[in-house]
Amino acid sequence: SQPEQQILSSQLECVQSIKDGVLEEAKCTESDRVTLLPQQGSGAETQTQSALKLLQVETETLYNKRDSEDLYVTNILYEREVTKREVTGAEVTELVWKLCSAHSASYETAELFMTLVFELQHLSLEALRALWQRSSFKCRDNWQPLIDALPSCATEACVVLMKDLIASGEVEEDKVEYFFWSFTFIPNPTSGMIESLAPLLKSPRASQSCFLGITTLVHRFCSAHSSCDVVPAVQSVMRTLGEFLGRNCTVQDSEHLSKMQLVLKAIGNAGLAAAALAPALRSCAARQSHPMEIRLAAVQAFRRLPCS
Repeated sequence: SQPEQQILSSQLECVQSIKDGVLEEAKCTESDRVTLLPQQGSGAETQTQSALKLLQVETETLYNKRDSEDLYVTNILYEREVTKREVTGAEVTELVWKLCSAHSASYETAELFMTLVFELQHLSLEALRALWQRSSFKCRDNWQPLIDALPSCATEACVVLMKDLIASGEVEEDKVEYFFWSFTFIPNPTSGMIESLAPLLKSPRASQSCFLGITTLVHRFCSAHSSCDVVPAVQSVMRTLGEFLGRNCTVQDSEHLSKMQLVLKAIGNAGLAAAALAPALRSCAARQSHPMEIRLAAVQAFRRLPCS
């Protein structure tokens, strides 16, 4: 067989002239040859010549301090200027209606949704509850803008409203899961948030996302507040987990075993708040008659506790 012929061959040559560390001149020649029929030698060739030449060097521009007064360092998260005016529930209701009538995949919809999230942050719990009564409808494509916007709001009032909706069973199961997982991303949780959510752990229907979402919120709260273990809301969560744990994690059947593993994982999630449960965790891990999964989960529950 014939050896494979090269159809395109290129060459680039540059000569640079540098003086006192500054590039003064650069001349480049580029040749490109395309061979169409190698055996007959036919083809085309182009040659390009370019030259760059330094014309002048400007003196250093003096830094003007006055120009920097409005500048500041920030991260790349979305931010919106603080709203000076008071946001009303009626305005937000109108915004939800606009979202419903906008095209689902448009720039206008994205802008309206972002505005909805920021405006929810300015509403009190009473205003949010009234808003839900007026705006809990579904759009024609089965979309509920308010349900999707609430988790991004991240204020105490929004969290309490989400808790109310979860407890009343007014939202579908997949949205309930969505609410719980969103709690793990709240940057500055408050004791009021934890206090409102704590009773949900006692529900027979409490899911894995419920246990892990709430205890991650506790961990983040405790990372920002010293002596968080004396805060009543945190104590309420840990007391509920301690009751599930018992004195030494005894389990009766496979369903109970699964629940106990989840509780131990949640205790590990809570971190510093779980210090008071350390004796019970030690008993769980040390008892040789316990299933190995329980003993291992009890050891892992220490993962965020200080060695002291």
